[in-house]
Formats: sequence, C-alpha cells, structure tokens
Amino acid sequence: MKINLSGHHVEVTDSIKTHIEEKLSKIASHFPTLIALDVILSKVHNQYQVEITTNYEGGRISTTGIDDVMFPAIASASKKLDAALKHRKGQLKANLHSKPEATTPEIAHEKVQGMNLA
Repeated sequence: MKINLSGHHVEVTDSIKTHIEEKLSKIASHFPTLIALDVILSKVHNQYQVEITTNYEGGRISTTGIDDVMFPAIASASKKLDAALKHRKGQLKANLHSKPEATTPEIAHEKVQGMNLA
C-alpha cells in the first residue's frame, strides 16, 4: 500500500512518517485490495488536523482526526478510517448475500381458469 503524505504548515519528519506507517499497517493487512492512501497533515488554529482519503471498492472514503497534539490526531483518523472501511466492506458483503427478487411466471392452470372455455 502506498501512502502519499503531505503537510500544510507542518514539517513532515521521519518520526511522523514511521508513526503513520505503524498506524496504517493494521489497515493494510485487513484490506489487501487497498492501493493508496492520501494523508494530509495540517495545523489550523493551534490544532493538528489529519485527513486520510482513499478509494476502496468503488467508493471514496475520507476521515479526519483533530487534536491539540499530532500523534493522537493521527491515531483518531486511522481508527475512523478502519471503522469506515469495515462498514464499506460490510455493505459490499451484504449486497452479495441479498436474495434476488423472484418474478413468478403465470402458471398454466391460472391462465386456463381465466379463459372462457364455454
């Protein structure tokens, strides 16, 4: 899984990169079809905001974590992403197991009863 990491008013250091990779490694193991994640770190009004965005099975999923300290914001966003991906995966599995709507053809004896045979 490829992680595209960018910072807005935040310097992205090696420790931040490794922390993000640690947090998102669990997600990568649970969802092997996940190709890439876009992570944007920003500092707005003395709070850190972490936004994680990805495409998963035809749906765009985006989560945000906000905290006064960067590392809890990263943990919050990754936890929300894991929950959103599980929800999306559940939706896809539910669609596979939905029963098809059966259209019953008219039975021949019902047609005969409806005819005027006299």
